[in-house]
Amino acid sequence: MNISIIGSGYVGLVTGIGFAKLGNEVTFVDVDERKIELINQGIPPIYEEGLEELMDELRGRYYATRDYEEAILNSDVTFICVGTPSLEDGSIDLKYVKSAAENIGKVLKKKDEYHVVVVKSTVLPGTTEGIVRPILEKHSGKRAFRDFGLAMNPEFLREGVALRDFLNPDRIVIGVQDERTRKVLEELYAPIDAPKLVVDIKTAEMIKYASNAFLATKISFANEIGNICKKLGIDSWKVFEGVGLDHRISPHFFRSGIGFGGSCFPKDIRALISKAREIGEEPLILEAVLKVNEKQPFRLIELLKKHVSELKGRTIGVLGLAFKPNTDDVRETRAYPIIRRLLEEGAIVIAYDPKAMENFKHMYPDVGTKIKYAGSAREVLEVTDVILILTEWPEFEGLDYSGKIVIDGRRVRAAEKTAKVYEGVCW
Repeated sequence: MNISIIGSGYVGLVTGIGFAKLGNEVTFVDVDERKIELINQGIPPIYEEGLEELMDELRGRYYATRDYEEAILNSDVTFICVGTPSLEDGSIDLKYVKSAAENIGKVLKKKDEYHVVVVKSTVLPGTTEGIVRPILEKHSGKRAFRDFGLAMNPEFLREGVALRDFLNPDRIVIGVQDERTRKVLEELYAPIDAPKLVVDIKTAEMIKYASNAFLATKISFANEIGNICKKLGIDSWKVFEGVGLDHRISPHFFRSGIGFGGSCFPKDIRALISKAREIGEEPLILEAVLKVNEKQPFRLIELLKKHVSELKGRTIGVLGLAFKPNTDDVRETRAYPIIRRLLEEGAIVIAYDPKAMENFKHMYPDVGTKIKYAGSAREVLEVTDVILILTEWPEFEGLDYSGKIVIDGRRVRAAEKTAKVYEGVCW
């Protein structure tokens, strides 16, 4: 099948390369000339484990362009994979989705064949039918579910293992209204052996939000229990090892520490809170989830001050800037509020991350341009005796932390075993 992908960020690029791996021909559409050039050279514009090798292997099965007409006229299915960031009030910003829908609609007007448009971007219930559909119909002069297909197909990709998740997912959710579109998507996903849940479009949209909200809730719950455990001298990880053995609960996402970040959980919960308020609901649990997460990074600063009471003029080493290991993504990273607080208190910060230093510098110029960057983790340990661990990169397990004060937000066992002074945030 020929597929066009609108947007070549994490979701779009992984989705497109994943479909190419399954034997499809893929055209990426993006406005960023740098991304287009890199993709056409077989170079991923983002870091994702295994992506570079797979793009090299699949050269010839994918192509990138700015031209919507070229992409859509030569494909059977178009996936909208653009970003849905938060506005200042926490509500969802749909400008990229609306722009994509308008451009797709203009090309559909010129196309005689039945074409399926699939929203894969995370959007609130009602968006696909209430916002995307009218834009497509207005600019194409055609009717959804009759002249062209429209569906919602949420993504459940975890950055760092996104390719693995695409090819071996827990489930595939397909939100459709008409039978013709359903058959197209079932055929497209036929090579993947996973449970396939076919639901209406609004239900598919809500499944994504409910999944992310629950996982974020589990993390904040773990951190709240972890904070109590810390004061009682209890290792919260051992507590959740026991709790996770209950088959009704499972052990996943009970890694207490400094909280969650990334492109999904924070913005999706804010958007769901905003939508709930809009319809007259009071989302108490979701509000508490965000409140716990916003406060959690500063637990690490409190522990640091137990051992280094005066931060002004003190050099503090930071290991990890990405929001999680195996990615260069720094969106909503917990490193940002921690480093900002350190600088506010007059500390000198030297940081290292295997993949995310450039992204951190550019995304957070208010702090990113004021700190020093090391060429390796060992260099950080050489210049300071105070270390904060903010991302659990595997290479940090190979370091000797002897003689160091280590405050650990992610539980790196090597630091726990070798540091002169060791404090875990929730253990």
